[in-house]
Amino acid sequence: MSDRRTQKTKKAFHTAFLQLLENKTPAQITVSDLVRKADVNRSTFYRHYQEIQDLLDELIHFVLQDLRTAYDDPYQKETDFSLSRLRPEMIKIFEHVYKNRDFYRQVIHAKISPGFQNQICEVIKELALRDALHSHYPTGNANLELLASYQAHAIFGMIVYWAETDFQFSPHYMSEQLYFILNLTRK
Repeated sequence: MSDRRTQKTKKAFHTAFLQLLENKTPAQITVSDLVRKADVNRSTFYRHYQEIQDLLDELIHFVLQDLRTAYDDPYQKETDFSLSRLRPEMIKIFEHVYKNRDFYRQVIHAKISPGFQNQICEVIKELALRDALHSHYPTGNANLELLASYQAHAIFGMIVYWAETDFQFSPHYMSEQLYFILNLTRK
């Protein structure tokens, strides 16, 4: 099977899984439910996964990898990045969340592994800690682990609020707000 066909099939499974989560818990979703919703035959499911948990693990992996890519976007375009040169349009994390809003909606409602919210915060914390260690941002006497934890939970708090308000704001608006908040805390 070609890579494009495999990707298309897996995307159909991911989408079907998230749609089924609207009315069921992950434990209630069966392979029959999934293949019916994805409009794919059962053998195709087993060609890619042994069980539904494998699909969920893959979905989580893809979303976390995309989160890292979105967070890193400003650093890819600048050779000597510093927060003082950050602009709202450089913040891509909210574009990532919006693109994966069905997934995040389920995360916020704790349908996808209740501990997954902590996993997201840990990824953001890891990235924020890396930034603090390599940036020109003055941290004074701040404990960098605490600073990174604060930033991760603050960003995740914005994501939670956004999801709870059914993504009423655009990703650009959310990026602008994070930019303004970051600048308030630097003063």
